[in-house]
Amino acid sequence: MRILTLNCNGIRSAARKGLYDWLPAQQADFVCLQETKAQEHQLDHEHFRPADYHWHYFDAEKKGYAGTAVYSRVKPDRVIRGFGVDEFDREGRYLEVQVGNLSVVSLYLPSGSSGPERQASKFRFLEAFLPHLAKLQRRKRDYVLCGDWNIAHKPIDLRNWKANHKNSGFLPEERAWLDDIYDRQGWIDTFREVNQEPDQYTWWSNRGQAWAKNVGWRLDYQVASAGLRGRARAVSIYKEQRFSDHAPLTIDYEYAG
Repeated sequence: MRILTLNCNGIRSAARKGLYDWLPAQQADFVCLQETKAQEHQLDHEHFRPADYHWHYFDAEKKGYAGTAVYSRVKPDRVIRGFGVDEFDREGRYLEVQVGNLSVVSLYLPSGSSGPERQASKFRFLEAFLPHLAKLQRRKRDYVLCGDWNIAHKPIDLRNWKANHKNSGFLPEERAWLDDIYDRQGWIDTFREVNQEPDQYTWWSNRGQAWAKNVGWRLDYQVASAGLRGRARAVSIYKEQRFSDHAPLTIDYEYAG
């Protein structure tokens, strides 16, 4: 089973940069997109309704903002938009498709980098989402939550970690929240099950020469429930082309459903 996730920083922009020319050859079973920044009625090109997939979108109410999508090769048994918290469901941040005993979620956590007001929203999201994660873990289903979590977990996950302790995305409270879901709740950072190397980043600032110098952050994850421990077999971050300020993250799983 192959799952691909990408924060596309505008789905129409990513399409113009060649995302949909590249995507078919990846042979992903599920494609999770975040920050689509479009209303579904604006996505009238055939790109956005891939022939080999069942496609689902969850738009933010605010135009040009946030939003998620999931493409699934198998028709989902159920599609869930939102996790029951109005502030964030209105921003289209959680889209779950259920196929058999598996749930694949496209997830987009708020960024707090633009100022205190957005950081406060991010903290509200973390507080609200923690019990939802605990509820999912108690269910007898397998979950893979894919997307832009907007948190680098450990110093290995960003280049300039010493300079970023007071910056959104690497705050002690944010990192402790990830510690909690991994260590106490039993969720799994599947990328790190396979790849323990440094310099594995999925986002680069557009400032300076961050991309060219690989001065990045690992903000994009595929986080799996406890029943999928040890199932990740191969991981890759695609950097040959740039569709966004994020890179696609692909993970292969041994999974029979």
